Amino acid sequence: MNESYAAEHQLPELSDEERALREWQLDVRDFGESGQRRLQASTVLISRVGGLGSVVAYELAAAGVGRLILAHAGNVQPSDLNRQLLMTHDWIGKPRIESAVRRLHELNPHMQIEAVSENMSSANAADLVSRADCIVDAAPLFEERLAMNDAAEARGIPVVEAAMYELEASLTVIHPPETLRFRDLVPEVPPGWKRRFPVFGAVSGTVACMAAMEAIKLLAGFGTPLKNRLFRMDLRSMHTEVLRLR
Repeated sequence: MNESYAAEHQLPELSDEERALREWQLDVRDFGESGQRRLQASTVLISRVGGLGSVVAYELAAAGVGRLILAHAGNVQPSDLNRQLLMTHDWIGKPRIESAVRRLHELNPHMQIEAVSENMSSANAADLVSRADCIVDAAPLFEERLAMNDAAEARGIPVVEAAMYELEASLTVIHPPETLRFRDLVPEVPPGWKRRFPVFGAVSGTVACMAAMEAIKLLAGFGTPLKNRLFRMDLRSMHTEVLRLR
C-alpha cells in the first residue's frame, strides 16, 4: 500500500448529507469525493475577514472546508459595510469576529471555526500558522503580511496572497522553495501605506472568490495553482494578465 493510498483512506468518509450538500461540485473533473474528503479534513487560516477575507471564508464554508481559523480584531464600523459581507448593520459596535462566525455558521453549521480576536503580528503568527494546512492572506497592512509569510515559510505552508486597490486586484501563491518568497516581492513595509484605501466591495469580492478557488485547489490537490505566477486584473478596463515571477 503506497503512502498516498493510505493517506486517502485515513480521510473522513462523506455522509449522505454531505454528498447532498456538495453534489454539484462532486462532479467537477479531477475533484470528486476524494477531493471533498481532503477539503473536509483541512484547516485554513484567514488573516482578516474584511472585504477580501469575508468572501474567502464564505466560499470555503460553502465548499465544505472542515475548519477555519479566523484572525481579525476590532468592532464593526459603518464604513465596513460597503465590502465586508459577513458584517451587518445590527452588529455595528460589536466584534467583527463574532459577526463573521455567526454568519458562517448560518451557511455551514457543521464547520469548525476558531475565532481569534487579534490581527496577525510577529507575536502570534508562528502559533496561528502552525495550526493550518493553507493560509489566505487578506490583511490590509504589510506588517501583518510580512509576519505571517515569514512564519509560513518557516513551516512550509502555502499562502494564497490576494490584494486589491481601487479597481485593480492581484493574486498569487507563495510556497518556498517551490516559489519565490513574499519578501522577494515586498522586502519591507512600503513607506506611506495606510489601512484605508479606495476600493469597491465588488472588486475585493471578485479576487476573493478566486483566492478561495486557489485554496481549494491546493487543499484538494487538483488544477494548477498560481505558483510563480501573478494574476492581475483591472476591472475599470476588464484587462487581465498573468505574469511569470522569477
